[in-house]
Amino acid sequence: MQHGPLLLDDSHTRFHLWAPDAQRVSLLLENAATLPMQRLENGWYSLDTEVGAGTAYRFLIDDELQVPDPAARAQQGDIHGPSLVVDQQAYAWRNQQWRGRPWHETVLYELHVGACGGYAQIEQRLAGLAEIGVTAIELMPLAEFPGSRNWGYDGVLPYAPEASYGSPEDLKRLIDAAHSHGLMVFLDVVYNHFGPDGNYLGRYAKHFFRHDQQTPWGDAIDFRQREVRDFFIDSALMWLNEYRFDGLRLDAVHAITDRGFLTELAERVRGETEPGRLVHLVLENEDNRVSLLEQDFTAQWNDDGHNVLHSLLTGESQGYYADFHQDSTAKLVRFLGEGFIYQGQQDRRGHARGEPSKHLSPTSFVLFLQNHDQIGNRAFGERLINLAEPEALRAATALLLLSPMIPMLFMGEEWGAREPFLFFTDHHGELADAVREGRRGEFAEFAEFADEAIRARIPDPNAEATFEASCPDANKVDEAWAGLYRHLLEIRHREIIPRLQGATFLDAVALGDAAALAHWRLGDGSRLRLELNLGTQPVELTPAPATARLLYASREDATSADSLPPHTARVLLEDLHE
Repeated sequence: MQHGPLLLDDSHTRFHLWAPDAQRVSLLLENAATLPMQRLENGWYSLDTEVGAGTAYRFLIDDELQVPDPAARAQQGDIHGPSLVVDQQAYAWRNQQWRGRPWHETVLYELHVGACGGYAQIEQRLAGLAEIGVTAIELMPLAEFPGSRNWGYDGVLPYAPEASYGSPEDLKRLIDAAHSHGLMVFLDVVYNHFGPDGNYLGRYAKHFFRHDQQTPWGDAIDFRQREVRDFFIDSALMWLNEYRFDGLRLDAVHAITDRGFLTELAERVRGETEPGRLVHLVLENEDNRVSLLEQDFTAQWNDDGHNVLHSLLTGESQGYYADFHQDSTAKLVRFLGEGFIYQGQQDRRGHARGEPSKHLSPTSFVLFLQNHDQIGNRAFGERLINLAEPEALRAATALLLLSPMIPMLFMGEEWGAREPFLFFTDHHGELADAVREGRRGEFAEFAEFADEAIRARIPDPNAEATFEASCPDANKVDEAWAGLYRHLLEIRHREIIPRLQGATFLDAVALGDAAALAHWRLGDGSRLRLELNLGTQPVELTPAPATARLLYASREDATSADSLPPHTARVLLEDLHE
């Protein structure tokens, strides 16, 4: 059975609902008609009726509770309102021949649709992003959430794009326009939990959840159930096939204990998307499960790489940065030479995590200096440009954009945006109070927030001003930073991407405190050499071979072949065929 409505023709729709714990289910239409649905096997209810696209409807559970369709393709208003029948075939695609781009060409750009003004406003920025060298935009989650402001990770209707950003056709128009500019479009999806407001599944489908396993958000989703697996896999296929997204980023899959669900999702995506399309699946996974990357998943966010670089750039050592601050140079070397830092080692709590990763391609790792989590999970949402020494940050940016790993930028990073990116929601009443106090309580263990009066200054997630402060201002461009990103991406496209397929890790060694030398073998046999010094003292190094060409030096005074000044990166290419 298919979750959600199926438009049979212009005037007939088949409605489905999996409600095994309901005694009766009726379809409520916008004209106040109440139509009993037929109970089928395995807890399904179904009804064919004479309505077409645009029809507003809800389900009535046991003659007492009105609920939206959990697989609604759109909502009329917010999450508690009626759902809408959508004709997903109505949009006339202009780029029907688009087949995507190879993964090694990817330069990701993560953005929040609401903070950028909605689908139409993002469409106006596509040409500029393509011009500087971005090849893919990644939209933070779009699933319908309560209110009009939310990071997206409180979504409760994973088939329905958020109405406050625009219509389903507006979203398709954005994706179509991106393809016109040669840009891929990725979507961040949340399949590990539902938000705290607007989820009615527990009332009529209790087996959607399992009480014997907990996540940070409550009872775990029960992926042992066939209907539950299909609910999320069909959602993924809808985004890829009906909206033509080029890939998905799966949020926090370490919170999904049923690994079989992940492998099945990947297998079905590979088997049920159009032949010849290049579709990419990217994980966020704190467990560093390399074995998933050896199957049908394309890459994983490299939080390890971010965390050690952040600690080296800022000196921060509290919270999860404690795992990277100690022995940070050795961890920098392991990250540059092998991908993951934690490959079975114990963290500060004594938990072993990770699997050996050096045999993977460097393109299996998505590297970033900033993203929504790493900025937004800070109490005041400071960007790295406000925390790090500029020369050191330039050196780290060279690593980001010129290493063989896949780089990802966070919206505004490429022009030196200084606006914070705060955690924001649009909850009300007791839930708003709980979210506000919970947010402030998260920082109670940090020394600088031990005082309750200081914690009270942490912005209220539900205040509209918190959201407004998080919108980057494209009129405040720092030309020096914009020029740096443009220049580095031009080098990446000219010198690195054409050689990137088949790249491998070679070696990395420490040069001194916060300094390392790394080599990668590129696909054409050449070697890429990174000389990085994020420390405050110059370091000595073995000179590069005479055949090596300097691609970039982050400081004009970094001219010596056998030493590297503080806060400097040099990238060289040794063409072994010359």
